[in-house]
Amino acid sequence: MAKLTKKQKTLAEKLGDNQQLYPVGEALALLRELKTTKFDETVEVAMNLGVDPRHADQMVRGMVSLPAGTGKTVRVAVFAKGDKAEAALAAGADKVGAEDLMEDMQAGNLDYDRVIATPDMMGVVGRLGKLLGPKGLMPNPKLGTVTPNVEQAVKDAKGGQIEFRVEKQGIIHAGIGKMSFSDTDLMTNFDAFVDAIVKAKPSGAKGKYVKKIALSSSMGPGLKIDTTEIAGA
Repeated sequence: MAKLTKKQKTLAEKLGDNQQLYPVGEALALLRELKTTKFDETVEVAMNLGVDPRHADQMVRGMVSLPAGTGKTVRVAVFAKGDKAEAALAAGADKVGAEDLMEDMQAGNLDYDRVIATPDMMGVVGRLGKLLGPKGLMPNPKLGTVTPNVEQAVKDAKGGQIEFRVEKQGIIHAGIGKMSFSDTDLMTNFDAFVDAIVKAKPSGAKGKYVKKIALSSSMGPGLKIDTTEIAGA
């Protein structure tokens, strides 16, 4: 990391108490002032949830559309035939196919962020389970990636829809935009993401659900967020 300026050192000293809680707007301002890199860093949110995902009734997983987008290019592959394939291409899919797409993936071409399939193609997609599963790319009807409406699914993926899934330690995280975004856009995305997690509270969750929330940039510090004003937290 680049050497801190005098101003940045002063700000870093303010962060000495890592127990301090910040409103979202103040945290974003601090991240901008502490930024030392030249590239457009991703703004990331991490949430510590009161769940144990080893139990099926405490799993937290789903999709959420970020209103201001993600700021990144999303590569989408679609398994479909006929009119559905044409609709997927028209919607902006990067690769569309059937058995030919399966063979392409088996050859190692897996540079995609989202894989979508029509229900009738799952017999073909199923043969890719060992390749797509570990990468989190296996189409799933619960996530809307197995659907007859591939056109809308592609548009959602390209337009800022992201998947979330809680990890073993009860932590869930995602990128909610870029440092080049306005504070308004980042706060809108933050609210949409947190709201989706709160609404996805599983039936088996006991006690406090949202324990901690932190905001950070790709190369910046993690700042703890004051959750008192977050409904349902």
